[in-house]
Amino acid sequence: MKNISNLTQPEVDPFDAPVPGQSLTDEPGNYPWEHPPQHSDPEEVLDFLFNKLGEPEVVEQVIAMLDSGVPVEAIVRVMTFSGFMNGKFNPDVGFLIIQPLMNMVSAIGIRAGIKKLKLSIEDLSNTDFITNMAELKAAREKIDDISQDITEDTPASKPEGGLLSRPNTEEE
Repeated sequence: MKNISNLTQPEVDPFDAPVPGQSLTDEPGNYPWEHPPQHSDPEEVLDFLFNKLGEPEVVEQVIAMLDSGVPVEAIVRVMTFSGFMNGKFNPDVGFLIIQPLMNMVSAIGIRAGIKKLKLSIEDLSNTDFITNMAELKAAREKIDDISQDITEDTPASKPEGGLLSRPNTEEE
């Protein structure tokens, strides 16, 4: 059996990169953000997003995320970034709507009775998750070590004959 644990993969593949000047030869307008935004009025965008946040399915998803410890800022960042990426509004409008969106998402969390509502990304004081993940990683490494010891201790039996040969049914 071949020992593959000594094989390492290169960290960076120098050939996995765009060709120099490729951005100059691409067809313009391939991405939504390369076109004029669909909405340029922050009030119009906020009305749309507040209506979207009022839908029961969306409210349930937001409450589940807030209850699991996702900060309000992270949810709002995803909403504004995806709006820009989909060509709904430009980055300037995205920056203007951040504060009202954070207020709305926070209000949803407060109204739902979330006990440990985290507002900013720096407010990740819950170390239980990090501790559990570290313990899980240590347990996985221990299991890998034990399984490797077991496979090294068992002798590998070679079958007689080739792949398509008949099995040996003679008993001694």
